[in-house]
Amino acid sequence: MPRTPSPAAAHIGSRIAELRKAQSLSVDGLGYKTGIDSSNIRSYEAGRAMMNVRSLVRIAAALGVEPGALLEGVGPSMFDTDA
Repeated sequence: MPRTPSPAAAHIGSRIAELRKAQSLSVDGLGYKTGIDSSNIRSYEAGRAMMNVRSLVRIAAALGVEPGALLEGVGPSMFDTDA
């Protein structure tokens, strides 16, 4: 059975998509700026995958924000506790 991503992944992904669209930047454009494959960017934005810290920092830099801006509103209750 496929693992359901945490609400935190969905929240962070929506922040990425929001900031990317505000800059009229395509997914492919963000992928190019970060060196992260655009299919991974799509997975992050859809909340299907949680990125590692390095990717979070690279995406934040490409979007011109501090990494904390992507984490705004994320709290402990948004993560799986069954792990």
